[in-house]
Amino acid sequence: MIEVTHLTKRYGSNAAVDDLSFTVEKGQIYGFLGPNGAGKSTTMNILTGYIAPTSGEVVIDGHNILEEPEEARKCIGYLPEIPPVYPDMTVLEYLQFAAELKKIPKNEREQMILEVMQTTGLMEMQGRLIRNLSKGYRQRTGLAQAVLGYPDIIILDEPMVGLDPKQIIEIRELIKSLGQKHTVILSSHILSEISAICDHIMIIAHGKLVASDTPENLMNLMRGSGSLELTIRAKETDARRMLQSLPGVQSLDVKDSAEAGACDVVIKTEADNDLREMIFYMCAQEKKAILRMQHTHVSLEDIFLELTEDHPAEQKPKKKRRFGFGGKSAKQDADDDESSADSNENMDAIAGTGYGDAEGGADMEDAAVTDRSGNTAGGGYGTAGAPGLKNHSGAANPQEGEE
Repeated sequence: MIEVTHLTKRYGSNAAVDDLSFTVEKGQIYGFLGPNGAGKSTTMNILTGYIAPTSGEVVIDGHNILEEPEEARKCIGYLPEIPPVYPDMTVLEYLQFAAELKKIPKNEREQMILEVMQTTGLMEMQGRLIRNLSKGYRQRTGLAQAVLGYPDIIILDEPMVGLDPKQIIEIRELIKSLGQKHTVILSSHILSEISAICDHIMIIAHGKLVASDTPENLMNLMRGSGSLELTIRAKETDARRMLQSLPGVQSLDVKDSAEAGACDVVIKTEADNDLREMIFYMCAQEKKAILRMQHTHVSLEDIFLELTEDHPAEQKPKKKRRFGFGGKSAKQDADDDESSADSNENMDAIAGTGYGDAEGGADMEDAAVTDRSGNTAGGGYGTAGAPGLKNHSGAANPQEGEE
Protein backbone atom coordinates (compact mmCIF):
# COMPACT_ATOMS: atom_id res chain seq x y z
CA MET A 1 0.00 0.00 0.00
CA ILE A 2 2.79 2.44 0.92
CA GLU A 3 6.41 2.37 -0.22
CA VAL A 4 8.85 4.85 1.31
CA THR A 5 12.34 4.98 -0.20
CA HIS A 6 15.33 6.97 1.15
CA LEU A 7 13.10 9.65 2.62
CA THR A 8 14.91 12.70 4.02
CA LYS A 9 13.62 15.98 5.39
CA ARG A 10 16.00 18.72 6.54
CA TYR A 11 15.42 22.04 8.26
CA GLY A 12 18.69 23.86 7.80
CA SER A 13 21.40 21.62 9.26
CA ASN A 14 18.88 19.53 11.23
CA ALA A 15 17.72 16.23 9.69
CA ALA A 16 14.20 15.60 11.04
CA VAL A 17 13.96 12.46 8.83
CA ASP A 18 17.19 10.78 7.74
CA ASP A 19 17.21 8.27 4.84
CA LEU A 20 14.06 6.44 5.96
CA SER A 21 12.82 3.41 3.99
CA PHE A 22 9.94 1.05 4.80
CA THR A 23 6.88 -0.68 3.30
CA VAL A 24 3.32 -0.82 4.64
CA GLU A 25 1.25 -3.87 3.68
CA LYS A 26 -2.53 -3.89 3.27
CA GLY A 27 -4.90 -4.81 6.09
CA GLN A 28 -2.67 -4.35 9.14
CA ILE A 29 -2.32 -1.86 11.99
CA TYR A 30 1.17 -0.35 12.05
CA GLY A 31 2.61 1.36 15.10
CA PHE A 32 5.07 4.17 14.50
CA LEU A 33 6.98 4.41 17.77
CA GLY A 34 9.64 6.88 18.87
CA PRO A 35 10.56 9.47 21.49
CA ASN A 36 9.49 13.10 21.17
CA GLY A 37 11.39 14.76 18.34
CA ALA A 38 12.21 11.45 16.62
CA GLY A 39 10.57 12.51 13.32
CA LYS A 40 7.22 10.68 13.57
CA SER A 41 4.97 13.67 12.82
CA THR A 42 7.28 14.92 10.06
CA THR A 43 7.16 11.50 8.37
CA MET A 44 3.37 11.38 8.59
CA ASN A 45 3.04 14.90 7.19
CA ILE A 46 5.16 13.82 4.22
CA LEU A 47 3.13 10.62 3.72
CA THR A 48 -0.06 12.69 3.52
CA GLY A 49 1.40 15.29 1.16
CA TYR A 50 1.18 18.00 3.82
CA ILE A 51 4.87 18.88 3.42
CA ALA A 52 7.39 17.95 0.73
CA PRO A 53 10.51 15.89 1.47
CA THR A 54 14.01 17.21 0.86
CA SER A 55 14.74 13.97 -1.02
CA GLY A 56 13.37 10.46 -1.39
CA GLU A 57 10.14 9.00 -2.71
CA VAL A 58 6.71 8.12 -1.28
CA VAL A 59 4.33 5.94 -3.32
CA ILE A 60 0.74 5.48 -2.09
CA ASP A 61 -1.10 2.59 -3.78
CA GLY A 62 0.97 3.11 -6.93
CA HIS A 63 0.72 6.93 -6.93
CA ASN A 64 3.78 9.10 -6.25
CA ILE A 65 2.78 11.68 -3.63
CA LEU A 66 4.65 14.47 -5.48
CA GLU A 67 3.75 13.55 -9.07
CA GLU A 68 0.11 12.50 -8.47
CA PRO A 69 -0.82 14.21 -5.18
CA GLU A 70 -4.59 14.22 -5.70
CA GLU A 71 -4.80 10.51 -6.57
CA ALA A 72 -2.49 9.60 -3.69
CA ARG A 73 -4.47 11.66 -1.17
CA LYS A 74 -7.73 9.98 -2.18
CA CYS A 75 -6.33 6.81 -0.64
CA ILE A 76 -5.63 8.45 2.73
CA GLY A 77 -7.66 9.61 5.71
CA TYR A 78 -5.57 11.71 8.10
CA LEU A 79 -6.00 12.74 11.72
CA PRO A 80 -3.21 15.14 12.81
CA GLU A 81 -2.11 15.37 16.44
CA ILE A 82 -4.45 18.37 16.91
CA PRO A 83 -7.82 17.49 15.30
CA PRO A 84 -8.63 19.95 12.45
CA VAL A 85 -12.12 20.80 13.69
CA TYR A 86 -14.12 24.05 13.64
CA PRO A 87 -15.42 24.82 17.16
CA ASP A 88 -18.37 26.94 15.94
CA MET A 89 -19.80 24.08 13.87
CA THR A 90 -21.90 21.22 15.15
CA VAL A 91 -20.55 17.71 14.64
CA LEU A 92 -23.02 17.08 11.80
CA GLU A 93 -22.24 20.39 10.08
CA TYR A 94 -18.52 19.68 10.27
CA LEU A 95 -18.86 16.21 8.76
CA GLN A 96 -21.09 17.58 5.98
CA PHE A 97 -18.42 20.20 5.28
CA ALA A 98 -15.66 17.55 5.26
CA ALA A 99 -17.71 15.33 2.92
CA GLU A 100 -18.09 18.23 0.51
CA LEU A 101 -14.35 18.94 0.61
CA LYS A 102 -13.66 15.27 -0.14
CA LYS A 103 -16.02 15.45 -3.14
CA ILE A 104 -18.17 12.59 -1.93
CA PRO A 105 -21.18 12.33 -4.31
CA LYS A 106 -24.24 14.16 -2.94
CA ASN A 107 -26.50 11.12 -3.16
CA GLU A 108 -24.06 9.16 -0.92
CA ARG A 109 -23.16 11.83 1.66
CA GLU A 110 -26.05 11.53 4.10
CA GLN A 111 -25.84 7.75 4.38
CA MET A 112 -22.05 7.76 4.67
CA ILE A 113 -22.07 10.44 7.39
CA LEU A 114 -24.63 8.43 9.39
CA GLU A 115 -22.50 5.26 9.07
CA VAL A 116 -19.35 7.10 10.10
CA MET A 117 -21.05 8.67 13.14
CA GLN A 118 -22.30 5.24 14.20
CA THR A 119 -18.81 3.77 13.79
CA THR A 120 -17.18 6.53 15.86
CA GLY A 121 -19.95 6.77 18.47
CA LEU A 122 -21.04 10.33 17.60
CA MET A 123 -24.76 9.81 16.95
CA GLU A 124 -25.82 11.40 20.25
CA MET A 125 -23.41 14.33 19.74
CA GLN A 126 -24.29 15.25 16.14
CA GLY A 127 -26.23 18.38 17.11
CA ARG A 128 -23.74 19.73 19.66
CA LEU A 129 -21.21 22.48 18.98
CA ILE A 130 -17.69 21.09 18.76
CA ARG A 131 -16.47 23.72 21.23
CA ASN A 132 -18.69 22.10 23.89
CA LEU A 133 -17.37 18.58 23.36
CA SER A 134 -14.87 16.84 25.64
CA LYS A 135 -11.38 16.15 24.27
CA GLY A 136 -12.31 12.52 23.69
CA TYR A 137 -15.32 13.43 21.55
CA ARG A 138 -13.32 16.05 19.63
CA GLN A 139 -10.83 13.28 18.88
CA ARG A 140 -13.69 11.08 17.67
CA THR A 141 -14.94 13.92 15.46
CA GLY A 142 -11.50 14.28 13.87
CA LEU A 143 -11.36 10.52 13.41
CA ALA A 144 -14.80 10.52 11.76
CA GLN A 145 -13.50 13.12 9.30
CA ALA A 146 -10.54 10.84 8.48
CA VAL A 147 -12.82 7.84 7.88
CA LEU A 148 -15.24 9.73 5.58
CA GLY A 149 -14.99 8.44 2.03
CA TYR A 150 -13.72 5.09 3.32
CA PRO A 151 -10.06 5.53 2.31
CA ASP A 152 -7.88 2.42 2.19
CA ILE A 153 -5.30 3.96 4.54
CA ILE A 154 -5.97 5.83 7.78
CA ILE A 155 -3.06 7.73 9.36
CA LEU A 156 -3.40 8.78 13.00
CA ASP A 157 -0.81 11.04 14.62
CA GLU A 158 -0.75 10.68 18.43
CA PRO A 159 -4.52 10.02 18.66
CA MET A 160 -4.46 9.30 22.41
CA VAL A 161 -2.45 12.26 23.69
CA GLY A 162 -4.19 14.07 26.53
CA LEU A 163 -7.03 11.54 26.91
CA ASP A 164 -8.06 10.08 30.25
CA PRO A 165 -7.86 6.27 30.79
CA LYS A 166 -11.52 5.71 29.87
CA GLN A 167 -11.18 7.73 26.65
CA ILE A 168 -7.97 5.88 25.77
CA ILE A 169 -9.76 2.53 26.04
CA GLU A 170 -12.61 3.81 23.86
CA ILE A 171 -10.27 5.15 21.16
CA ARG A 172 -8.20 1.96 21.30
CA GLU A 173 -11.27 -0.20 20.61
CA LEU A 174 -12.33 2.18 17.84
CA ILE A 175 -8.93 1.90 16.15
CA LYS A 176 -9.06 -1.90 16.39
CA SER A 177 -12.46 -1.90 14.68
CA LEU A 178 -11.12 0.37 11.92
CA GLY A 179 -8.24 -2.07 11.39
CA GLN A 180 -10.72 -4.71 10.20
CA LYS A 181 -11.54 -2.68 7.06
CA HIS A 182 -8.59 -0.30 6.63
CA THR A 183 -4.82 -0.20 6.80
CA VAL A 184 -4.03 1.92 9.86
CA ILE A 185 -0.77 3.73 10.68
CA LEU A 186 -0.68 4.92 14.26
CA SER A 187 2.07 7.06 15.78
CA SER A 188 2.60 7.25 19.52
CA HIS A 189 5.14 7.21 22.30
CA ILE A 190 2.71 5.39 24.63
CA LEU A 191 4.32 1.93 24.57
CA SER A 192 1.46 -0.01 26.14
CA GLU A 193 -1.03 1.28 23.55
CA ILE A 194 1.21 0.38 20.63
CA SER A 195 1.74 -3.17 21.89
CA ALA A 196 -2.01 -3.61 22.61
CA ILE A 197 -3.23 -2.37 19.22
CA CYS A 198 -0.63 -2.93 16.52
CA ASP A 199 0.22 -5.93 14.33
CA HIS A 200 3.55 -4.43 13.28
CA ILE A 201 5.87 -1.94 15.02
CA MET A 202 8.35 0.47 13.47
CA ILE A 203 10.72 2.21 15.90
CA ILE A 204 12.28 5.49 14.81
CA ALA A 205 15.05 7.42 16.59
CA HIS A 206 16.52 10.71 15.41
CA GLY A 207 14.92 10.34 11.99
CA LYS A 208 16.24 6.81 11.36
CA LEU A 209 14.34 3.52 11.36
CA VAL A 210 16.05 1.33 13.98
CA ALA A 211 13.62 -1.63 14.07
CA SER A 212 10.62 -2.96 12.12
CA ASP A 213 8.84 -6.20 13.01
CA THR A 214 5.88 -7.69 14.87
CA PRO A 215 5.82 -7.12 18.67
CA GLU A 216 6.43 -10.85 19.23
CA ASN A 217 9.44 -11.01 16.90
CA LEU A 218 10.98 -7.87 18.39
CA MET A 219 10.78 -9.42 21.85
CA ASN A 220 12.22 -12.73 20.61
CA LEU A 221 15.16 -10.91 19.04
CA MET A 222 15.89 -9.21 22.35
CA ARG A 223 15.73 -12.54 24.19
CA GLY A 224 19.07 -13.73 22.82
CA SER A 225 20.13 -13.90 26.47
CA GLY A 226 18.06 -14.51 29.56
CA SER A 227 18.26 -12.64 32.84
CA LEU A 228 17.86 -14.03 36.37
CA GLU A 229 17.63 -11.75 39.41
CA LEU A 230 18.40 -13.00 42.94
CA THR A 231 18.69 -11.69 46.46
CA ILE A 232 20.88 -13.99 48.61
CA ARG A 233 21.68 -13.66 52.30
CA ALA A 234 25.44 -13.82 51.82
CA LYS A 235 28.50 -11.64 51.45
CA GLU A 236 29.32 -10.36 47.94
CA THR A 237 32.54 -12.41 47.77
CA ASP A 238 30.74 -15.63 48.80
CA ALA A 239 27.92 -15.09 46.30
CA ARG A 240 30.35 -14.38 43.49
CA ARG A 241 32.44 -17.45 44.36
CA MET A 242 29.37 -19.70 44.32
CA LEU A 243 27.69 -18.44 41.17
CA GLN A 244 30.57 -17.73 38.78
CA SER A 245 31.13 -21.47 38.24
CA LEU A 246 27.60 -22.01 36.90
CA PRO A 247 27.49 -23.27 33.27
CA GLY A 248 26.34 -20.91 30.51
CA VAL A 249 26.73 -17.68 32.50
CA GLN A 250 27.48 -14.73 30.22
CA SER A 251 27.79 -12.09 32.93
CA LEU A 252 27.46 -11.85 36.70
CA ASP A 253 26.69 -8.64 38.59
CA VAL A 254 26.79 -8.68 42.40
CA LYS A 255 26.13 -5.67 44.66
CA ASP A 256 24.90 -4.80 48.14
CA SER A 257 21.17 -5.21 48.76
CA ALA A 258 18.77 -2.98 50.68
CA GLU A 259 18.09 -6.15 52.70
CA ALA A 260 20.49 -6.29 55.67
CA GLY A 261 23.25 -8.89 55.32
CA ALA A 262 22.25 -9.75 51.74
CA CYS A 263 23.36 -8.99 48.19
CA ASP A 264 21.53 -8.56 44.88
CA VAL A 265 22.68 -10.65 41.92
CA VAL A 266 21.87 -10.33 38.21
CA ILE A 267 22.90 -13.30 36.06
CA LYS A 268 22.76 -13.13 32.25
CA THR A 269 22.71 -16.54 30.63
CA GLU A 270 22.40 -18.15 27.24
CA ALA A 271 18.88 -18.41 25.85
CA ASP A 272 16.73 -21.21 27.34
CA ASN A 273 19.36 -21.92 30.03
CA ASP A 274 17.33 -22.24 33.25
CA LEU A 275 19.67 -22.23 36.25
CA ARG A 276 17.08 -21.83 39.02
CA GLU A 277 17.12 -25.43 40.26
CA MET A 278 20.91 -25.61 40.20
CA ILE A 279 21.17 -22.32 42.13
CA PHE A 280 18.65 -23.58 44.71
CA TYR A 281 20.66 -26.73 45.51
CA MET A 282 23.96 -24.83 45.47
CA CYS A 283 22.70 -22.25 47.99
CA ALA A 284 21.17 -25.00 50.14
CA GLN A 285 24.50 -26.81 50.24
CA GLU A 286 26.29 -23.59 51.22
CA LYS A 287 23.50 -22.76 53.73
CA LYS A 288 22.80 -19.41 52.05
CA ALA A 289 19.16 -18.35 52.07
CA ILE A 290 17.55 -17.25 48.79
CA LEU A 291 15.28 -14.31 49.61
CA ARG A 292 14.17 -13.64 46.03
CA MET A 293 14.65 -15.27 42.62
CA GLN A 294 12.88 -14.37 39.37
CA HIS A 295 13.32 -14.37 35.60
CA THR A 296 13.08 -10.93 33.99
CA HIS A 297 10.97 -10.73 30.84
CA VAL A 298 11.77 -8.39 27.97
CA SER A 299 9.05 -5.76 27.49
CA LEU A 300 8.39 -3.37 24.65
CA GLU A 301 9.74 -0.63 26.92
CA ASP A 302 13.07 -2.48 27.25
CA ILE A 303 13.29 -2.80 23.46
CA PHE A 304 12.37 0.84 22.95
CA LEU A 305 15.00 2.10 25.44
CA GLU A 306 17.76 -0.13 24.10
CA LEU A 307 17.17 0.79 20.46
CA THR A 308 16.77 4.53 21.01
CA GLU A 309 19.69 4.89 23.47
CA ASP A 310 22.12 3.71 20.80
CA HIS A 311 21.34 6.70 18.57
CA PRO A 312 22.44 9.87 20.40
CA ALA A 313 21.48 13.19 18.87
CA GLU A 314 24.15 14.81 16.76
CA GLN A 315 25.76 17.93 18.13
CA LYS A 316 24.99 20.97 16.06
CA PRO A 317 27.85 23.29 15.11
CA LYS A 318 27.97 26.51 17.05
CA LYS A 319 27.06 29.67 15.18
CA LYS A 320 28.49 33.10 15.99
CA ARG A 321 26.94 36.46 15.23
CA ARG A 322 28.99 39.31 13.79
CA PHE A 323 27.56 42.10 15.93
CA GLY A 324 26.68 42.36 19.63
CA PHE A 325 23.17 43.10 20.82
CA GLY A 326 21.89 45.26 23.64
CA GLY A 327 25.30 46.77 24.34
CA LYS A 328 27.13 43.39 24.53
CA SER A 329 30.40 42.82 22.75
CA ALA A 330 30.35 40.48 19.77
CA LYS A 331 32.27 37.85 21.75
CA GLN A 332 29.88 38.02 24.72
CA ASP A 333 26.87 37.66 22.42
CA ALA A 334 28.43 34.73 20.58
CA ASP A 335 28.88 32.93 23.91
CA ASP A 336 25.12 33.16 24.59
CA ASP A 337 22.71 30.34 23.79
CA GLU A 338 23.73 29.27 20.25
CA SER A 339 20.61 27.18 19.93
CA SER A 340 18.48 30.28 19.31
CA ALA A 341 19.99 30.69 15.85
CA ASP A 342 19.22 27.08 14.92
CA SER A 343 15.70 27.44 16.32
CA ASN A 344 15.02 30.49 14.15
CA GLU A 345 16.28 28.64 11.06
CA ASN A 346 13.94 25.73 11.73
CA MET A 347 10.96 28.00 12.34
CA ASP A 348 11.64 29.82 9.06
CA ALA A 349 11.54 26.49 7.24
CA ILE A 350 8.37 25.40 8.99
CA ALA A 351 6.55 28.71 8.52
CA GLY A 352 5.90 28.20 4.82
CA THR A 353 4.85 24.55 5.09
CA GLY A 354 1.58 24.85 6.96
CA TYR A 355 3.03 23.41 10.19
CA GLY A 356 2.18 26.49 12.21
CA ASP A 357 -1.05 28.32 12.97
CA ALA A 358 -3.06 30.62 10.69
CA GLU A 359 -0.17 33.08 10.73
CA GLY A 360 2.32 30.38 9.82
CA GLY A 361 3.38 32.17 6.65
CA ALA A 362 4.47 35.28 8.52
CA ASP A 363 8.12 36.26 8.58
CA MET A 364 9.67 34.86 11.75
CA GLU A 365 13.07 36.47 11.49
CA ASP A 366 14.25 38.82 14.22
CA ALA A 367 13.80 41.77 11.87
CA ALA A 368 13.41 45.39 12.90
CA VAL A 369 9.86 46.83 12.91
CA THR A 370 9.17 50.42 11.91
CA ASP A 371 6.14 52.22 13.37
CA ARG A 372 4.16 55.08 11.79
CA SER A 373 6.37 57.74 13.31
CA GLY A 374 9.44 56.21 11.70
CA ASN A 375 10.95 54.88 14.92
CA THR A 376 12.66 51.49 14.79
CA ALA A 377 12.22 48.77 17.39
CA GLY A 378 14.10 45.49 17.76
CA GLY A 379 12.03 42.63 16.31
CA GLY A 380 12.93 39.78 18.63
CA TYR A 381 15.50 41.17 20.97
CA GLY A 382 13.47 43.47 23.21
CA THR A 383 14.27 47.16 23.46
CA ALA A 384 13.72 49.81 20.82
CA GLY A 385 16.81 51.34 19.27
CA ALA A 386 19.15 48.92 21.02
CA PRO A 387 22.77 49.76 20.21
CA GLY A 388 24.38 47.40 17.78
CA LEU A 389 21.17 46.49 15.90
CA LYS A 390 21.08 46.49 12.15
CA ASN A 391 18.09 48.19 10.56
CA HIS A 392 15.71 46.27 8.27
CA SER A 393 17.67 47.07 5.12
CA GLY A 394 20.75 45.38 6.55
CA ALA A 395 22.78 48.54 7.17
CA ALA A 396 24.50 48.79 10.55
CA ASN A 397 23.11 51.12 13.22
CA PRO A 398 25.08 54.39 13.26
CA GLN A 399 25.93 53.77 16.93
CA GLU A 400 27.65 50.54 16.06
CA GLY A 401 30.82 51.73 14.37
CA GLU A 402 33.01 49.65 12.10
CA GLU A 403 33.92 46.09 12.90
